[in-house]
Amino acid sequence: MRIFVTGASGWIGSAVVPELLEAGHEVVGLARSEASAQRLDSVGAIVLRGDVDDPDGLAKAAADSDGVIHLAFQHEIAFGGNFPAAAAADRRAVEAMGTALAGSDRPFVLASGMLGLTPGRVATEYDGLVPGAEVRASPAGLRSATALLTLSLRGIGVRSSVLRFPPTVHGDGDHGFVATLVGTARQQGVAGYVGDGANRWPAVHRSDAASLARLAVEVAPAGSVLHAVGDEGVAFREITEVMGRHLGIPSASVAPADAGGHFGHLAHFVGLDSPATATVTRAVLGWEPTGPGLLEDLDQDHYYH
Repeated sequence: MRIFVTGASGWIGSAVVPELLEAGHEVVGLARSEASAQRLDSVGAIVLRGDVDDPDGLAKAAADSDGVIHLAFQHEIAFGGNFPAAAAADRRAVEAMGTALAGSDRPFVLASGMLGLTPGRVATEYDGLVPGAEVRASPAGLRSATALLTLSLRGIGVRSSVLRFPPTVHGDGDHGFVATLVGTARQQGVAGYVGDGANRWPAVHRSDAASLARLAVEVAPAGSVLHAVGDEGVAFREITEVMGRHLGIPSASVAPADAGGHFGHLAHFVGLDSPATATVTRAVLGWEPTGPGLLEDLDQDHYYH
């Protein structure tokens, strides 16, 4: 298959592209910068210069492909305080590529998130498909709306699926949530957790996320919601205890009222209890994670250089 991948040089994309190439697929990777283009070229991908703010370019690339994996999201805009703008750009991209694939029965895989999907209970692949009015304008609600749009593409002849990733897609080279938390702990002199730290985060190793993305574009049924979950829910306190041990600092509670000052822009996320399961995903696709779990990975040196 000739597979068009947006976000191809990002943290997840840079694992997905080699996974696809090793499986014998041809990969066309979207690159915003010359550095990204060089990275993609070096692993054997075909480079397409552009970005997700060009719906016409995305539509043409999708039309010229046998399938699409849409990993790109404007995180710098979202975390800069304008999540609605990032979500709107994502929706336009999905509309453009979905329309280009209409009537072809070709696959379209959308990357989405699961943090905060069903606070306080284990989220399944069936959750979050009809967000309530109280969350529709929230980040989770906005991403759910785009996910629903993606799933609706099966009605126009697209084999669409939604692949939800946990906040912690971890591994050597990670510069995301976990690495940021390590940096915060080092700066603050304490590996902090909110309240009693019993809230749970799902997680997956990057290699397992990549293999699931490949399976999704190859064989996921139309209308599938998939969960890239290795660890269903790791207590946040346990995460900070491993960090503290490696950094030589204590692990300690941070009062909810002080979370903003301690964690900065991550304050809203670190206290969420958001476990999730991948039971349906494993049954439908036969996917079995083989990479290390989050706590095992955190025990490696690469997070503390």
